[in-house]
Amino acid sequence: MDRPPATLETDALVIGAGPVGLFQVFELGLLGVHAHVVDALPFAGGQCIALYADKPIYDIPAVKGCTGRELVERLLDQSAPFKPSFHFDQTVLGLEQQADGRYQVQTSVGTVFRTKTIFIAAGVGAFQPRKLHVDGLAAFEGTQVHYRLGDLQPWAHKATVVVGAEDGALEAAIALCDAYTRSVTLVHRRDVLHAEPATLARIQELRAAGRLRFMEGQISGCRTQGRLHTLEITDNDGQASTVPVDGLFVFLGLSPKLGPVAQWSLAMERKQLVVNTETFATSSPGIFAVGDVNTYPGKKKLILCGFHEATLAAFGAMAIISPNERVQLQYTTTSAKLHRALGVMG
Repeated sequence: MDRPPATLETDALVIGAGPVGLFQVFELGLLGVHAHVVDALPFAGGQCIALYADKPIYDIPAVKGCTGRELVERLLDQSAPFKPSFHFDQTVLGLEQQADGRYQVQTSVGTVFRTKTIFIAAGVGAFQPRKLHVDGLAAFEGTQVHYRLGDLQPWAHKATVVVGAEDGALEAAIALCDAYTRSVTLVHRRDVLHAEPATLARIQELRAAGRLRFMEGQISGCRTQGRLHTLEITDNDGQASTVPVDGLFVFLGLSPKLGPVAQWSLAMERKQLVVNTETFATSSPGIFAVGDVNTYPGKKKLILCGFHEATLAAFGAMAIISPNERVQLQYTTTSAKLHRALGVMG
């Protein structure tokens, strides 16, 4: 008999591990609040990593320029003293308010939280892999068709096909080649690839050595017999050819979906959460929204605006987290208490 999942008790649950969600963790930490963080991706960073990891950002205060990846690394380092608990590769599904005012939240993998406050920092939504829509493939998702690489061991001595032209696809192709799979085929509609120079150089090296086959075109069909065994690839001239396959890895990018948040009876305008700009509270007590997911008069979808919103949301939440405690504004330049929390010398 399966046991029900253990419930994680917390004062604060942050939904979204993008830059604003990470700064929300930091601001809560300054106020002595430990946070749990849930994100649909298998890593922190949100769209900063998913969409522009290596592109420059120039409008972060006091930082002349940094990439999305560098910004996320700095935010993770900044929040590290507060030891946030991350829960990756899962989305929030159910939300139910309890008799004591707290919220019980369940995720797609069965994790259950009971929390006093929720901070929705989901940006434009949870990022999900773009699916490859070919008749017959869906039946093999999770067994032979994958949207992430995962463990390489099952693919040793197997025929694998990778679809895509950017970092994720090329890095997967390289990893599969290095894992001594029987054959690796990279498929894209054009022989134009986009990645870091070192990655592109390694791809070219593997192609020249005959270890990686590149096919220009698109997957147009498949053949099955209890399992997926052959893919049909049609080139730009309409000519079809086939390739054997044991494992298909699809990297067509990510698309955001607001998901169950839209069903939580929170006040919304144009698929964004309406907030009170004094505390960035939503229409439900204890639920706050920061970053691109919210809307209010004068709203600007900028990371730096999200940082401001996270600060006010953290202070606003203290009336619920510690209703009998007076919260004083302290400065990291002078507060010995904050210095101790941050692990720095005063």
